[in-house]
Amino acid sequence: VQLVESGGGLVQPGGSLRLSCAASGFAFRDYYMSWVRQAPGKGLEWVSEINSGGGSTYYADSVKGRFTASRDNAKNTLYLQMNSLKPEDTALYYCAASHGSWGQGTQVTVSS
Repeated sequence: VQLVESGGGLVQPGGSLRLSCAASGFAFRDYYMSWVRQAPGKGLEWVSEINSGGGSTYYADSVKGRFTASRDNAKNTLYLQMNSLKPEDTALYYCAASHGSWGQGTQVTVSS
């Protein structure tokens, strides 16, 4: 089982990034997937969840209306489109499968 995040980087406030999470080693299409982040010096914060088919998504209040989760089950890939980024969105972003596997994370830094 492997989850590999990518797409992080440095972006100015108000900017956008799209994170990807490539999954392998399990039946990706059968599992809910989540995004979780950890800001410097803080605990884990759940960001978003998407159901196995991609038709239902859920968001933390802190990102609702700015972030959009999606998935391509044919490509075994999870996405997080992040718009109107704020400095408080700076964190290490992880994808996680509902069976318990996590990726290694991708760093997002929002700063001018």
